[in-house]
Amino acid sequence: MTTTSLDKGANLPVDSAVVHAVLSWADHPGIPAADASALLLGGDGRVRDDGDFVFYNQPEHPRGAVRHLGKQQVSGTVSDTLEVNLGRLEQGIERVVLAASADGGPFGRLSGLTLRLLDAGTRSELARFAMEATTETAFIGGELYLRGGRWKFRAVGQGYASGLAGLATDFGISVDEEPQPPAEPPAATLAAPPADAPVPPAPAPGAPGLGRVNGEERLPVDMRKRLSLRKEQVAVSLRKHRAEGVSARVVLVLDASGSMAALYTRGTVAEVVERMAAVAAKLDDDGDMQAWTFASNPARLPDLTLGELPEWLRLHVRVGQISFFRRKSRKGLEPGQVDMRDVGIQNEEQKVIAEVRDFVRRNPVPVPTLVLFFSDGGVHRNAEIERELREAAEEPVFWQFVGLGRSEYGILSRLDTMQGRRVDNVGFFAVDRIEDMPDTELYDRLLSEFPSWITAAGQAGVL
Repeated sequence: MTTTSLDKGANLPVDSAVVHAVLSWADHPGIPAADASALLLGGDGRVRDDGDFVFYNQPEHPRGAVRHLGKQQVSGTVSDTLEVNLGRLEQGIERVVLAASADGGPFGRLSGLTLRLLDAGTRSELARFAMEATTETAFIGGELYLRGGRWKFRAVGQGYASGLAGLATDFGISVDEEPQPPAEPPAATLAAPPADAPVPPAPAPGAPGLGRVNGEERLPVDMRKRLSLRKEQVAVSLRKHRAEGVSARVVLVLDASGSMAALYTRGTVAEVVERMAAVAAKLDDDGDMQAWTFASNPARLPDLTLGELPEWLRLHVRVGQISFFRRKSRKGLEPGQVDMRDVGIQNEEQKVIAEVRDFVRRNPVPVPTLVLFFSDGGVHRNAEIERELREAAEEPVFWQFVGLGRSEYGILSRLDTMQGRRVDNVGFFAVDRIEDMPDTELYDRLLSEFPSWITAAGQAGVL
């Protein structure tokens, strides 16, 4: 096949099923590092979710349609390659933007900047586009697009001065670029008790019914007041559902996918964690919670101990504090912190569900386990999630899912009606703005199905 050299804006049909987009430039000392990336877009010109962004920190599309193959250096030339399997692109994907970013300087410092399109099987060159750049730190070299049922390639050559993060957010990726200090929960939604309200006394060592001291006495006064009032609300909800005196191990799971970034930045997630601490303080004899975060991969967080709640929030409620677009580095991480770039940005709920199930099996306790699972949607692994939760119906665990915002929750919103289980082991509700939901309503909804599951699981021999 004859190579076609394209000018900016020119296009040609692509008949190859699998293609390689190869970005290359001359290798010289002191030049910026350049990296190829791809964005899979729908008809509205935006990604469907953050999994539709393929680059060095997320090198493969979750459905395998696009892969970042990485760099090579040959005969004074550096290249970075993307593989696009046009046959695997899902219905609804109409464009694959072939982009790049420069680290350490603009693209204008790279000579011989070229984008080549190859047939992945034969390695024959289908098209070549020589590009010119000046001050740009991100660049769209070309795009594959669907027109009349046929894939075509267009030479674009459009530059951005805002880097990879700016380019990605223009197409709907919602990950913060710059590190930010942890946000304080909004004052209006955390309705602190009056200043003259009595400070609840610290639990005394060996006090009847309290077990060992859980560290509440070390909390800041305002936080201790909020915790005390919230524990009372949890107790009211338990009495309402005829579950007074119930004990449980409480496990917290927090969505850390890219679309959650705004909820972390404005303090919503930190507030959710503080409110869930009251559930653990009431149900668990030591008030501790095991905790996970997840996106592309799950990560176990250190146990949340009540007395360490402020520091735990600072260290571990932290999406948006580390730039996902920077290269992986352990620098700047404090002991126990998870590098969120290892966690990724797409939704893979089934992985963290499996990991929590494994933890419960390996660490049996004489009480049931209540999993409080928070997500803002974007659920797509429906079959895998359903399989995990069907199998989990035979385990002493109740899964309470909470949707944060108006979104598509897939199988999560249909789990209550899922057939073929001895007991209904799953609850789900979604709330547009959880920070506006009063504690009384939140705890009522969180605990509405857990007591009835305890009764049914006991009768079925699951507990």
